[in-house]
Formats: sequence, C-alpha cells, structure tokens
Amino acid sequence: MPAPDDGKGEQQLDLDLAAGSGDGQHLVSPAELAETDASSWLPTRAAGLERLRSFVRRAGREYARTRNYDDGRSRENVSGLSPYVRRRLVSEVEVARAVLDEHSPSVAEKFLQEVFWRTYWRGWLYLRPQVYADFLADLGTLRQQLETDRRLGAAYQKALGATTGIACFDEWAVELRETGYLHNHTRMWVASIWIFTLRLPWQLGADWFARHLLDADPASNTLSWRWVAGLHTRGKHYLARAANIRKFTRGRFDPSGQLDEAAVPISDSRTYLARQFQELTPANTLMPASERVGWLLTDDDLLGADLQFLSEACVVAILAPERQQATVANRFVQGAVVDARKRIEATGIEASLLSPHDVVELARALRLDAVAALDPGCCANRQRLLELENHLESNGVRLDLRMHNWERQLFPFATAGYFKFKKQLPRLVEQLRPLPSRSAAS
Repeated sequence: MPAPDDGKGEQQLDLDLAAGSGDGQHLVSPAELAETDASSWLPTRAAGLERLRSFVRRAGREYARTRNYDDGRSRENVSGLSPYVRRRLVSEVEVARAVLDEHSPSVAEKFLQEVFWRTYWRGWLYLRPQVYADFLADLGTLRQQLETDRRLGAAYQKALGATTGIACFDEWAVELRETGYLHNHTRMWVASIWIFTLRLPWQLGADWFARHLLDADPASNTLSWRWVAGLHTRGKHYLARAANIRKFTRGRFDPSGQLDEAAVPISDSRTYLARQFQELTPANTLMPASERVGWLLTDDDLLGADLQFLSEACVVAILAPERQQATVANRFVQGAVVDARKRIEATGIEASLLSPHDVVELARALRLDAVAALDPGCCANRQRLLELENHLESNGVRLDLRMHNWERQLFPFATAGYFKFKKQLPRLVEQLRPLPSRSAAS
C-alpha cells in the first residue's frame, strides 16, 4: 500500500501436503506450475533474476512517471519482483545493487524507496509482535462471527465472490483470485472500499489478501491494511475516490456515486510500544568447529544466492509448508520450496523436506548441538520455530536463530515513523553502490 509490490495479501481444496510425512510429501514443481497456472510468476530464483534483469533499465525515471497507473493485467510499469523478494529467492540487496549498477540513487529513488518500505514494515512489526498477535486473535473472533452474523456473512461472501455491484472492486477481486497479484495502488483502493464502503472488518480483508497474494508478507500486508484504516498513523486513513480511480486506471473504471468518500477513520484504543531490538547472530557466521550444527530453512527465506555457508552444516533441511488452500499463492510457495531444494542439492548438499517432528528426530539421531535457522519475523513459521525450539531443547539441542545483515542494520531504526528510518538510507545506499571502474578512477 504505501509501498508498491508489497505484500498483503475461495476454493476450499486441500493441497496434497500431508503434514508430518517428511520427504514423502508431494509439492507442485515449478514445471508443473508452468503447465497449470496462467500466472506469469514462475517460482524459481532463475525466473526472479530474469525479471530483475529485464526491469532494471526501467527502474529510474520511467518507473517514477508510470508506477501509479493500473493498466489492467499488464505489468510493464512495475517490477513484479515482490513474490521473489517475499520468499527471498532474490534478496533486497541483489535488487538494490542491480538498480544502482544502472542508475544513480537520485534517479532510482522512487523504486529504491519501495524496497526499503518493505524492510521498514518488517522491522516495525518485528519490534511490536503484539500487533500481529492481536490481529490473529481478532481474526479468530471474526471468523466465528461470520457463522452467526448473517449481514456480515452475506457482505463478506459478496466481496469474495466479486458480486458487490462495484465494477472495479469486483474485477479486482477476480484478478486477485486468478493471478495472485494486484497493482499496489489498486490494493489501496480495494482495502479502502472494503473498509469504508462495504463496511467490512479490516482484519478479514487482510486475511483475504494474505491467502491469495503471491507476495503476501505478514508485516507489509497487516500494517498496510492498518494504515488504510487509520490505525497505523492514528486518525489518518486512506479513502478511495472515484476521481482518483478514474485517473489512474485511465478511465477503465469510474465508480462515481458508489464509494463512501466521507468515511471517518477506524478507531482502536490499543497502543503498541517498540521493544528493544534483540541482536541476533549474523546469518553467515561460521559454525563453531567443536559443534555439530544443522541448518533449517523455512519458506519465508529460501536464501537466494546465500547458499555457500550451508556447506559447513552437518545436515540441511527445509521445514515443510503447512497444509493450505489451493490458491495460486500457495502453489507458488510449493514451487519455490522445490526450487530451493534443487539449488541446494546442485551444490552437492543433500536437503530434506521435513515436518517439525522429523526435524527433532533427525537432530537427535545425528546428535546435533544446534539447529541454525533464520528468524522469519512475525509469521506462522516463527511460531512453528518457537514450538520446535521447546522440543529440541528437551533433546539437548538448541535453536540458533540468525538474521541477515540487511535486517540487523535497519530493523533498529524502525522504532517510529518511516522518516526516521529513511535517514539511514543514504548510508546504506552508499554501501551498495558499485565501486568505480579502474578507467573511471584514472
């Protein structure tokens, strides 16, 4: 929402993922996804790098000039990199460096801001985990209410079923379901219409996006919905206006007279203070020579190019995705996990796909001292890791949570508004800029 391409993010079909079956699980491969899915986002690092390569030329003034327009399912004016960055098939550092290889920081400022917004949201929520805990609690209550409140249930089903009668909203609801993607400006309009015109709880909308968006990031999605509602910046909400929609869809839609353009912000008495940043071990720290350590990856961070430090581990495993609905987004996750496993094994390291129970059994069988994992922040996988930690400790194995240097540098500055965070960006950009060539220096 404030950050284009961020994550947010109803067929009731189960995927063929038998939790606890370890390597016996079937995951949709990237090849299978290419054959069965109309989406243009193939869930591989190679596809992400190719998208980055083809976009960098347009990441400067062209992006700044055209980025706010929703031209239908054409994506020529945005990068489309967010699904890859969300799962770290391609990292923020790689994206920023590629853009700075092509453009000066001032020319690429608008695009670079979007990369940093994503990190800001993640850091802000990391320092306030209770926000996400409260969101999940509210969501549980609202799901129960859907069973008993006929008016709420009917309005909710109309929104999901794209039958609200608001042509632009209904078209975007179909696009979300079929492609797993919406233009960022459109996400703001959809969220605003959901909250202020359809009068639906923002938590149900955030959950809708989370289940369908390819790039659904718990932080970007949850906090962006709160921002639209007027909860992130108290009293400052975002209202979808017919004139704005008409302009930035180039006249494809004009919902004049259908939107509540005078709604007031949502209020909530809960307040959240930032906790002190907890310094974690850098992700690429060498394993102690005296210890037997295994690496455990989750689908929140599939490492991209950072595979080299796995070679020191006694064993590498990927935590099997949880059973989910059969959406485009979840097929992407499955394909991304398969791609990560293939990339790891291409380096000569065997990588198993394991349930939490199997991780404990393997750690005990191999007499590991520790299992290293990257802290995924506030999300379902973090809860799974914390539960796994208890079982590992009961078997004399510690969980060694780690963090990328990108996050270690930036998360401590996400304590307040974005502008405090933004002050750190020139320093970081300078670190990412390519060194002058020998001829340029002479």
